[in-house]
Amino acid sequence: MKWLGLVVAAVLGGSAVAAPPLVGPWPVAEPTNVLVLGTPHLSGVDGLRPEWLEPLLGRLAAWKPQLITIEGLSGPECFLLRRYDKSWPQTADDYCARVESVGGLAAKSTGLDMPAAEAAAEQAVRALGPSSTPADHRHMAALFAAAGNLGSAATQWLRLPPAERHAGDGVDADLAKALDELAVRRNENYLIAATLAARLGLERIYPVDDHLSDRIQSEAPPGQEEAMRAIWSGTRPPLALKAQAMEKALDGGPATLAYYRFLNRTDVGEAFVRADMGKAFATPSAGQHGRRYVAWWEARNLRMVANIRAALGAQPGARALVIVGSTHKPYFDAYLAMMHEVRLVPAAQVLR
Repeated sequence: MKWLGLVVAAVLGGSAVAAPPLVGPWPVAEPTNVLVLGTPHLSGVDGLRPEWLEPLLGRLAAWKPQLITIEGLSGPECFLLRRYDKSWPQTADDYCARVESVGGLAAKSTGLDMPAAEAAAEQAVRALGPSSTPADHRHMAALFAAAGNLGSAATQWLRLPPAERHAGDGVDADLAKALDELAVRRNENYLIAATLAARLGLERIYPVDDHLSDRIQSEAPPGQEEAMRAIWSGTRPPLALKAQAMEKALDGGPATLAYYRFLNRTDVGEAFVRADMGKAFATPSAGQHGRRYVAWWEARNLRMVANIRAALGAQPGARALVIVGSTHKPYFDAYLAMMHEVRLVPAAQVLR
């Protein structure tokens, strides 16, 4: 903490030593290194085979992240959205159906509702040690599922050898079937995040998505959806067309890795943002529809990054992998660069 004394001296005592910026990195011996990995949503990538992700997974595993976050809603947020559905109409239906369905199965098998399971899972995961047993991991899978943390439930399930993925320890036959299906679902939260976390021996991953800002669009004047469809109907920029062509041409691991390298380039991220949020912002309308859309997007990203920052606070100095839809990446990089102990790791450095 020697540097803190220098800062205090500079501010209070008139020392010539420059204080660190109010926004941005501060001196620290072991910063929290964060890699933001932009990804396509794999559910929309036709023909993708899980084995094509192996070159990507190998490079990420070699970097050895100690903490992983995903673009998924947490149990607590789904719990809130469902109970405030008059204020957030359709949001829980759109984004929480799987959390609620798997969570409902786990509630039946564990006897715990979502708030009780959230508390029990947090307590149990802290108690896990290096000598944890298959029974421990089955129990943790059940607790995380009941808490609505499906990424962590899948991680615990994948920590088990295939022969140990069966009912018992809070998992009944219906929940075991649901966990089997979840672990191989074509979604980056499972095929990348949970798979990687299990390989690295991590106990959990952190869902950080947020849809509380959806009220901005749902409460907009009539014509919001029509205005946005018109904005999106225009010509796409060349880099977006190239990304589309690369996705359609995927045929194996090398092509998939090259696609991820492309999506995580700074110029590609900027092109997507300017074609989407930039165009919306610059398109006038009586209802200010484009600007409302940008406000929704920025508020959502700010809340997501706040959730990431809270997760990072549990492990200062860790290597953290943030997996998110690629259009979020420029915003995440900008907002995380404002944090005092965070140091961003270029994706190209890890994926090369």
